[in-house]
Amino acid sequence: MMSYTKEDMVNSPPHYNQHGIECIQAIRAALTDEEFKGYCKGNVLKYTWREHYKNQVEDLKKAAWYVNKLIESIESS
Repeated sequence: MMSYTKEDMVNSPPHYNQHGIECIQAIRAALTDEEFKGYCKGNVLKYTWREHYKNQVEDLKKAAWYVNKLIESIESS
């Protein structure tokens, strides 16, 4: 019997992990603190903007994910 594991397209989409490296970690390492905050804010705007037209609740969850990354970034500064 084959088991089916549903992919978590909000917290860990498989297409954002290559060879054990999460894309968000590479982006964070490449940007300054202010650049990363701007990146997170831009993604919050993108996902809230398109939620009505594309993935609805999934997009709102993605926006929340980026809000949480922004909060983590501010708290660790």
